[in-house]
Amino acid sequence: MTKRAAGNALLTSLRIGICLFVLSVSLFAQNRNPIILIPGLTGSELKHKVTGEKVWFKALKPKSEDLRLPISTSIDKMHDDLIPGDIIREVKIGILPATDVYGGFIRAMEMRAGYHEESWTNPSDDGDRDAIYVFAYDWRLDNVENAQRLVRDVEALKRKLKRPDLKFDIVAHSMGGIISRYAAMYGDAELPTGNRKPVPTWAGAKLFDKVILLGTPNEGAVSSLGSMLNGYSVGGLRIDLPFIQDSSKFTVFTIPSAYQLLPAPGTFRAFDEKLKPISIDLYDPKMWSKYGWNVIEDDDFNGQFDLAEQKIATAFFTAALDRAKRLHEALAASNGKAEGVLIYLVGSDCKTALDGVVLYQDGKKWKTLVRPKGFTRADGSRVTDDELKNVMQSAGDGVVTQRSLEAVTQSQSAKVASILKSQPVKLVCEDHNKLAANARIQDYVIRVLEGKESTIGN
Repeated sequence: MTKRAAGNALLTSLRIGICLFVLSVSLFAQNRNPIILIPGLTGSELKHKVTGEKVWFKALKPKSEDLRLPISTSIDKMHDDLIPGDIIREVKIGILPATDVYGGFIRAMEMRAGYHEESWTNPSDDGDRDAIYVFAYDWRLDNVENAQRLVRDVEALKRKLKRPDLKFDIVAHSMGGIISRYAAMYGDAELPTGNRKPVPTWAGAKLFDKVILLGTPNEGAVSSLGSMLNGYSVGGLRIDLPFIQDSSKFTVFTIPSAYQLLPAPGTFRAFDEKLKPISIDLYDPKMWSKYGWNVIEDDDFNGQFDLAEQKIATAFFTAALDRAKRLHEALAASNGKAEGVLIYLVGSDCKTALDGVVLYQDGKKWKTLVRPKGFTRADGSRVTDDELKNVMQSAGDGVVTQRSLEAVTQSQSAKVASILKSQPVKLVCEDHNKLAANARIQDYVIRVLEGKESTIGN
């Protein structure tokens, strides 16, 4: 090859390289909707509003720090001195390697898709395009209250950006999807009371375009009952974070969101000692007393709560169950269409997840199995671990079943078409806690946000 030919070839290569670079920049500069990343239960830091000291997450919880909320019959107005800080990006415990929680997802959106992180309070001039906003929230509180805060924060941000027509895309993990769905369906409206049936207004359609739900327990999680019986702990309910800062059942008793993660009405699966289905209304306080689930009746309850709290404990418990039931009913109410909003489901079907409990009597006391551990029936016959697994577990991501992700039973029970069938469901083999960190899921999310995934007409 002559020097001239070589020079022309080099020039051509440079031109191609420049064109590819310009093309890649142009692809990143399409003024895509800003993203809101919403974590799930335990996925946001909590700090003291006066001292700024971080209370959650810490590997070891000092006795002076308490995640317990002051109980009240006004479930949507239960607050203490803790406020949300940042989302939890990673967890580092001692000499162990750091565990990615949501930081890796943000980096993937930045490095592989050209987004940039922005501030809610002080957005830049580019805050209305190709931006990521993280929505940290107090995950202990009522989900409707947090949905209302999301709507109001988005409306305030639009005013700051001077973009009244701006829409946002949401990527929500686990319980964050419950918040997102309510905000899309009802905006900042309160739950209906009395005998009024919920009717979705889709007020959130003016704010949101695409809503991507990662491992959301759309019809609740059976493991939430386990957390109310045994507390949040390693091996218990770990909706988002593999944490070791345990919380007792007395703390969980005061947390409204725990009630709102219980299986939706008509979806709870329970079996007797012969592994035959039995019908239990989880939202009837009498059932909690019958089966020994009611924490108020625990011998240690009075030692955990002061006299004023003891007096309203039953009223609080009843109100918390009732509000959780009404939230599920509001989310199930639909005509089968997500009006003005595209909702995508992402989850897993290769990890078994708790999908039912087994109840049997040991003497005069009821025993509730929330994990498949063999036992001996009253007639002396043995029930094996494998027999229990067959009825207590089903396909999912290890925490949330595929059934709950797609709200299959809830829609059937409510006798409505599910809005969650309005778009294709993406299943990737992954653990619940690692969904946001999975590269295949990140690639899928990017394609959805860029409009490169097939869409069913809405």
